[in-house]
Amino acid sequence: MSSTDMHDGKDWLEAELADTLDEDYELELSEPALSMEIRRIYKTAHPPSIDRVAYFRHLLALQSELIKLQSWVSHSGAKIVVIFEGRDSAGKGGVIKRITQRLNPRVCRVAALPAPTERERTQWYFQRYTAHLPAGGEIVLFDRSWYNRAGVERVMGFATPQQIEDFFRDAPEFERMLVRSGIILIKYWFSITDEEQQMRFLMRIHDPMKQWKLSPMDLQSRVRWEDYTKAKEEMLARTNIAEAPWFIVEANDKKRARLNCIDHLLQQIPYTDVPHEEVTLPDRVFNPNYDRQVLPSEIYVPSKY
Repeated sequence: MSSTDMHDGKDWLEAELADTLDEDYELELSEPALSMEIRRIYKTAHPPSIDRVAYFRHLLALQSELIKLQSWVSHSGAKIVVIFEGRDSAGKGGVIKRITQRLNPRVCRVAALPAPTERERTQWYFQRYTAHLPAGGEIVLFDRSWYNRAGVERVMGFATPQQIEDFFRDAPEFERMLVRSGIILIKYWFSITDEEQQMRFLMRIHDPMKQWKLSPMDLQSRVRWEDYTKAKEEMLARTNIAEAPWFIVEANDKKRARLNCIDHLLQQIPYTDVPHEEVTLPDRVFNPNYDRQVLPSEIYVPSKY
């Protein structure tokens, strides 16, 4: 590679890094809305995280590998399911955003199911999830999954003891069926401490841009912390199978959790580089007899900024 190419590559990287910094500032721009007291407590309770620029450099490198993974999935027809579970505010959504940020939504999509309808409550429990499973050449990220039954439904009393026991009997077999069908199934549990969840909830309460994330169910998860802990421990013990083991992500530090999870995810999949034909921009066809029409000004969006 010539020095000119290296310089051009560096310029591209620096520009990409700047764009990513801007995008992430938008995602995380909440501090100005926090009360000074919450901000002070949060900074006191947290040791310094990974350097911001270093974090983005690592993230960009991992996202470039995710693009290679996407190409391999499309080329090979692979089917991938990734499950993200964990306590409320554990950072699942943040990781999912960074995974999907640069990927094609036709290849990689997120399944975040709402509460079941009356009809769905009468179905086989796993039925509504099967509709979201990937076809060949697709990646599906479940932002919560069928493990709702072992967590929130159990703790909040939305499922009977018999339904819970049926789930623990059926879930391992269901997942073995998925794996036998050719699906690569990866399961993550995001772990945070009691104190960290409390701090994140307080930040959401004091941040108008994040208050929508707090539901009555989320607030109940604070009251029932120990019940959720017991449910989580039994869930991990009874559904940690060889075909689809659980992986725990330490998530008190959001940035490190994102990097560690994405790096680990990439290691679980035997993707390889896919050859690509060189893309060239074709010449534009000019028609000397064509005159572009002038459109009425009222159909344009006003330029206010």
